[in-house]
Amino acid sequence: MIMTGIYIHIPFCKAKCPYCDFYSFRPEEKEKDSYLKAVLLCLEEYKAMITDEVDTIYFGGGTPSFFGGERIREVISHIRNNYRLKNAEITVECNPSSVDEKLVKSLKNAGVNRISMGMQSAVTKERKALGRVSDGEKVKECVELFKKHGIDNISLDLMLGVPYQTPESLDKSINFLLSCDIKHISAYMLKLEEDTAFYDMQENLSLPDEDTVCDLYLQTVERLRDEGFLQYEVSNFAKEGYESRHNLKYWHCEEYLGIGPSAHSFLNGRRFYFPRDFESFINSPTPVPDGDGGNEEEYIMLALRLNEGLQNKEFKSRFKKDISRNVFKKAEIFANQGLLTLSEESIALNEKGFLLSNTIISELLEGVD
Repeated sequence: MIMTGIYIHIPFCKAKCPYCDFYSFRPEEKEKDSYLKAVLLCLEEYKAMITDEVDTIYFGGGTPSFFGGERIREVISHIRNNYRLKNAEITVECNPSSVDEKLVKSLKNAGVNRISMGMQSAVTKERKALGRVSDGEKVKECVELFKKHGIDNISLDLMLGVPYQTPESLDKSINFLLSCDIKHISAYMLKLEEDTAFYDMQENLSLPDEDTVCDLYLQTVERLRDEGFLQYEVSNFAKEGYESRHNLKYWHCEEYLGIGPSAHSFLNGRRFYFPRDFESFINSPTPVPDGDGGNEEEYIMLALRLNEGLQNKEFKSRFKKDISRNVFKKAEIFANQGLLTLSEESIALNEKGFLLSNTIISELLEGVD
């Protein structure tokens, strides 16, 4: 049965982190209220496009927890009343500094059953450099608070290659993550994006060099594997059965509706997005067409981000033909270099291959007929 996901972008933050290029700003309370109305109206407008059941809702940002539990509850209630919601994974991204018992109770009562929280690092010096205002213990307090109220599917973010990070300090952060007894970890390598404070000040940042960052990544993969976390995607690790169902939709090239400025959608074979403009979304939310989606190249690119890799059986089911033998021939080169696992029916990058994924995927796509 076909299932659809819904993504709600919350473009609000108390303060902008120096590494973040996601669309967000610090709002007035009235702007939160006007945004809630716009989201509900937009959901009303698009409900006719989604006739399939909805099995994931994801509130991303920005900082959804800064939007407020009652507003999030109202959005979920609207989706529940207007869409065919069934056995849904409902995720809310949270910043520890905006989590309290009132918020947690509201989210639980709304049906939220998964939390993704930004930790980034458990080391004080690194956290300060990343603009994180709370300490590591606040993160643990939040985890315990969610568990207390029955939400134990919790993911924490870890950043690699951040200012001052060393193998020893990374070990401290990983040990902290493990002590929280969580189900999911997202480990992202820091990328200096344009229009961020870090990009402008990069010459003055105490960043690990490229080789060290690669070692930090492999260190993370090995430590988490030893602790029972499956690396199911380039940057994501989960205990068995706790993979992010919503994010897997993106990587499996499945359809979803995205609501909010900067949010992207893939519906009925077409991609579109809303501009990064709060006022235009409030006054007249008009999506921008972004072409067809789900073609062979896109499918291959996304599949190779996953630990399961590119499977000929799934490819043939979708496109009614086998993967080009030219793709397999190109994959042989990287298999001989120890960067991927190759069989007659599948191609899957390993952890070393993931470090070079952009280059490898680009080469393999040249083999598509």
